[in-house]
Amino acid sequence: QVQLVESGGGLVQTGGSLTLSCAASGAIFGPNVMGWYRQAPGKQRDLVATITSGGRTNYADAVLGRFTISRDNAKNTVYLQMNSLKPEDTAVYYCKYSRTFSGDAYWGQGTQVTVSS
Repeated sequence: QVQLVESGGGLVQTGGSLTLSCAASGAIFGPNVMGWYRQAPGKQRDLVATITSGGRTNYADAVLGRFTISRDNAKNTVYLQMNSLKPEDTAVYYCKYSRTFSGDAYWGQGTQVTVSS
């Protein structure tokens, strides 16, 4: 099992910045992918950004150039630096850990990000 604890959400004005953190613990081993997804009210959960244990990143078009994902493998922690925030970024942000070969996936409890106009 893998446990994920997210932090860093909150309320920010349009144009502001926030940094989310997600610390993983438990059965952390082997190649894996950590990432951030978000879900706005009444909408499906969408990918925001992912990063492999080797450092390869992937971003949704909507956040490209504004958000940066990074990770500290020694701390089993992934970060999401969010700049130039827009009201449409408002959502619950979820952290995900996936093992590359088995596909086993684990989710955090989510953290609310609200961007006021």
